[in-house]
Amino acid sequence: TKLVMTEKHDGIVKLESKLYSAIQKNGNIPEPPPVPPEITQQVVENVVGEPTFASLGLGGWSPVGLVQNCLEYLHIGCDIPWWTSIMIGTVVVRILMFPLVIMSQRNAAKMTNNMPQMQTLQLKMTEARQTGNQLEAARYGQELVLFMREKQLNPLKNVLVPLAQVVYLQAPLFISFFMGLRGMANVPVESMRTGGLFWFTDLTVPDQYYLMPLITSFTMWITIEVGADGAKLNAGNLQTMRYVLRALPVVILPFTINFPGAILVYWVSTNFISLLQVGFLKIPAVREFFKIEKMIQHNPDALPVKPKGFVKGLKESWTNMKITKEMEERQRFDEIQFERAGKGPVQKTYKYDPTQPRKTVSVGKEGIIAKKRDR
Repeated sequence: TKLVMTEKHDGIVKLESKLYSAIQKNGNIPEPPPVPPEITQQVVENVVGEPTFASLGLGGWSPVGLVQNCLEYLHIGCDIPWWTSIMIGTVVVRILMFPLVIMSQRNAAKMTNNMPQMQTLQLKMTEARQTGNQLEAARYGQELVLFMREKQLNPLKNVLVPLAQVVYLQAPLFISFFMGLRGMANVPVESMRTGGLFWFTDLTVPDQYYLMPLITSFTMWITIEVGADGAKLNAGNLQTMRYVLRALPVVILPFTINFPGAILVYWVSTNFISLLQVGFLKIPAVREFFKIEKMIQHNPDALPVKPKGFVKGLKESWTNMKITKEMEERQRFDEIQFERAGKGPVQKTYKYDPTQPRKTVSVGKEGIIAKKRDR
């Protein structure tokens, strides 16, 4: 023990001597570095005692931030639960898109009421093309254009209006709501843990009973079937799109089971509002007010173009494509042959040259021999 204590004492003495010599050499002792202040996140609370979105890193002036700010205002300013705030926000968004729905319904009614005449001209034009009668096809095509101009029809509106509705309004708004609600659930906003309803009280986690994802897919399927946002996809040229849209509710189901409850509340609200909207637009007084024509119900068997199944329609489209391609190739071949005949050498299609004088054939044995010699 005495030996250990002696060694420790000697080490301390040596260290002190080194420090003393360093002080003498430098002349002063350097000041210790300042201790950095402790960084703490200050959480600011609002009037109801909840942290503000700004203190949680939410909100802002981006589309996602504006959605979050509006939902926070509805929840705090109006003192309503989160599920009600989300539903009110959905109603406001759908009201903003309502004029596009009116435009789509007007065009759909016009197209449906004039469908038999249009299908007759389209069928005649297709038959003329398949038989290679380009003159008749052009004539029927011109008649179709004049008929549509007279009735103020535009088939592109059946695609462009829903496309504008989806690409320029629904898609950005849906993405903004989706990312905004997901960000609120991921933080999480503590009040959203009890801001739900019935069995989905916690809006920051997926539905443990999978009822909300099933309701979302089911209401989406009904929306597609009744054509809530525009015309029903019953026309022959939109049948393929109808089958694709029918598959969407099944395709998205595996993804929606992992979405937080807040996103599913918004999605289900959108689907239910669409269904209420189409029911509202079926009222005769409402249709008259918005100048939407009364839709004529045509008997499918009486239409020139009979309804077909998916497989049969796909086969017929493929056959028509092949026939059209063969007709175009045949027409191109005829044009090439005609050009060659006009610019190339004259092809011999006769036994004797009509421009040259023919030899006179004498009667008798010698004449027969001369004729055989000429051959």
